[in-house]
Amino acid sequence: MLFALWCTDKKDHLQLRMDTRPPHVEWLNGLNAEGKLKMAGPTLNAEGKPMGSLVVIVAEDQAAAEALAAQDPYAKAGLFETVEIRPFNWVFNNPEA
Repeated sequence: MLFALWCTDKKDHLQLRMDTRPPHVEWLNGLNAEGKLKMAGPTLNAEGKPMGSLVVIVAEDQAAAEALAAQDPYAKAGLFETVEIRPFNWVFNNPEA
């Protein structure tokens, strides 16, 4: 099952995001190698700077998605103000459809 992780950074935490980016990307690459990552990227503010993340993962259920999200180095570093995790149905432009 797919889950969308909608993460919003804490205000004025761009430097923490940039400092933590290498292990975050390494984590995403690991998920991708395991076949658990469908898509990911930063959400942007009006100035075009990162202010959050949108990550779509494969997990068995809500609890597994939450456990996986907690492993994100951004989450471990305390970057996020909020994290919303919801089941996701990829209908349009899904390359696997």
